[in-house]
Amino acid sequence: MFKDTKAFSGFSVNDTVKAKEFYSTILGLDVRNGIEGILELYIKGSTPVIVYPKPNHIPATFTILNFPVPDVEKAVNQLKAKGVVFESYDLPYFKTDSDNIFRGGGPLIAWFKDPAANIFSVLQE
Repeated sequence: MFKDTKAFSGFSVNDTVKAKEFYSTILGLDVRNGIEGILELYIKGSTPVIVYPKPNHIPATFTILNFPVPDVEKAVNQLKAKGVVFESYDLPYFKTDSDNIFRGGGPLIAWFKDPAANIFSVLQE
């Protein structure tokens, strides 16, 4: 039934002005204003992601958006230079290193939060 549909994703933020500034200036995304205060994130090769305002927003406790990059270490350093703070994890089977990068199997990956405290990641292609 849905195999030929162009599905899209969406998530909430508590402040679309701060979110738009972060997504466009820090992450370098093409961010457009949609209807009724909604933001549209245009990411190469995908359907736009919808970001909608929600006054009682509760941040996601899981990764809501992943950005594949050719070099995670370079991406992390570039984002840190722009003031992005990366998450650190120190669990028995899930630890990030001093660079905030998980190197425990699978692709190299690092997590950070947007101004609404939603979790994003950069991961090695």
